[in-house]
Amino acid sequence: MYPNSIEKLIECFRKLPSVGRKTAERYAMALVEMNKDEAREFAQAVLEVTDKIKYCSICGHLTEKELCSICEDENRDHNTICVVQNPKDVLAIERIGLYKGVYHVLHGAISTTRGILPEDINIESLLKRINDDTKEIILATNSTIEGDTTALYLSKILKNYPHVFVTRLASGLPTGGNLDYVDDVTLIRALQGRIKQ
Repeated sequence: MYPNSIEKLIECFRKLPSVGRKTAERYAMALVEMNKDEAREFAQAVLEVTDKIKYCSICGHLTEKELCSICEDENRDHNTICVVQNPKDVLAIERIGLYKGVYHVLHGAISTTRGILPEDINIESLLKRINDDTKEIILATNSTIEGDTTALYLSKILKNYPHVFVTRLASGLPTGGNLDYVDDVTLIRALQGRIKQ
């Protein structure tokens, strides 16, 4: 049995995704073995993230300012919007360097089994972004039941904007997979081969 302070730290690490007891113990012991300056730096980084990081007021991506760097970039195509579930999906698409439009982060997906309804995710602000200049909306939700349900729901709503070309990432993405786990080549092919909805 660990002392109380270490047990508390282990339980904190277990709150992270995919971290079980053994991994949490390793993380906790790594912190115990740090010198005080390293431990303070680690704790400061955690506090800084919780204090500074917020969501972009336009797209919902992570930022330390009012707008994220992508929304601020005048060289991006602001008339093409790629809709993703999470900020990690933005990073996955940006990593391949092919897409030059902007994004919209839903912060989740529709899931009736988990009680997540359309009004619980960032759909309303997407609709407010659509204007006469909007050319294309790419539905890049994950290839899961929830992601497909969300894409289908959005494609039905977006029929109210006949001037907007609505596409979905092409097949090749594994069913049940998340964008941030897909290799770059598969993601490039899915983006290049997107299909009309």
